[in-house]
Amino acid sequence: MEEEEQLRPFMFLMTYMMLKRRRDLYNANTQRRGEIQRRIRHRQYFLQRQRRTLMMMIAGGMRSNVRVRTRPWSTTPSTDWWERVVMTEFQPSDWLNKFRMSRETFFYLCDKLRPRLARQDTSFRLALPVEKRVAVALWRLASNIEYRTISTLFGVGKSTVCRCVRDMCHAIVALLSSIYLRPPSEQELEDSARLFLSNWGFPHCVAAIATLHTAIITPSNNASDYANPAGWLSVLSQVAVSGRGQFWDVCASFPGGTDPADIFQNSSLCATAAEGGLSPALPPVFMGNSLRYVLLGEACYPLQSWLMKAYPEEKGRGSSTALTQPQRLFNGQLTRALRVSEEALLKLRARWQCLSKRNDCGLDVVPTMILACCILHNMCESHGDAFRAEWQVEVTEAESPQPTHRQPLTHSIDQSQAEEVRQLFHDYFEEQNN
Repeated sequence: MEEEEQLRPFMFLMTYMMLKRRRDLYNANTQRRGEIQRRIRHRQYFLQRQRRTLMMMIAGGMRSNVRVRTRPWSTTPSTDWWERVVMTEFQPSDWLNKFRMSRETFFYLCDKLRPRLARQDTSFRLALPVEKRVAVALWRLASNIEYRTISTLFGVGKSTVCRCVRDMCHAIVALLSSIYLRPPSEQELEDSARLFLSNWGFPHCVAAIATLHTAIITPSNNASDYANPAGWLSVLSQVAVSGRGQFWDVCASFPGGTDPADIFQNSSLCATAAEGGLSPALPPVFMGNSLRYVLLGEACYPLQSWLMKAYPEEKGRGSSTALTQPQRLFNGQLTRALRVSEEALLKLRARWQCLSKRNDCGLDVVPTMILACCILHNMCESHGDAFRAEWQVEVTEAESPQPTHRQPLTHSIDQSQAEEVRQLFHDYFEEQNN
């Protein structure tokens, strides 16, 4: 009995080891069978791919009328709406409402972008026509609706919609910037100065500078930098608007929390204006002085001899200085003239709703999209395409109204001659008022 008691633990151990060995063998056999089956499935898959590729090559070599798709199990969406309705039944009002431009301007745009957007047909699929690619992208810019909706409407894939938007925006910036977004000529400067005086009552001025905030989704990095003064995330752009309400210069891609004065001082517009590039070689005469044309800016910009802004009512915290009557008159005239940039930006956002609603594109696309929309705005204005007031309803009801930038606390960047130039305009309006 004592020997059996001594052998019992040994028997238990031997039994446990035998059961564990049996379980390990079973698991190893199961894993081996699974690996063999996986290899068989992979081999069958690659054989099917090779067979399908061979059949496609044979079909392409025979030049048959039957086109083999790369994925035979997929279904091709219907394009009847684009081919039958849009291309044959759309009225002028439909083109204007859906694409924000006339039919003539639409096909003019397609011809201009054809060198960059045209694709060749292959043995696997037919390439989208340039007209359809442009229509898909314009529909997105004008409505800012989801890719899925546009995909169903035009009978293309969602990835195709995204690619059409990206390609068209890059093509517009590359091919049309030199036509519709370029420095003005001397004649255009004179025309703009005449329009500012006749339409807005401000003399010797050629452009107004303003800011545009475009709402974006939360970026993956440095999201706090994109919070603007109103508290929502945006990309900040600086625009210069002529007396005709068209854009001469656009600087995009800055985080919404950037100081507009910093953008302006580091922009090519500032360098050009400081060097006299926005005035004729022989500066015109104003109030008995040879003076270069000036720009108008909001309170957030620095006062320069060629950039006028309003007289500040507050000079420090807790203290204020009452303005004189001529100074208030100057401020009123400048505020009135700045409406040209406000109306231009309102038209821009109303015509292209992707700028008035939250844009869900990536930060690598949004700046190019903003530039493309500004170029399209100038093109439509130059071609005389109508602008409908009802488009502004969605802008006024937008979830993200444009924030207001405060006047900088420091005036150290103002030029010493700037006050003298502003005094000339101050005296001009005082004389006109008397």
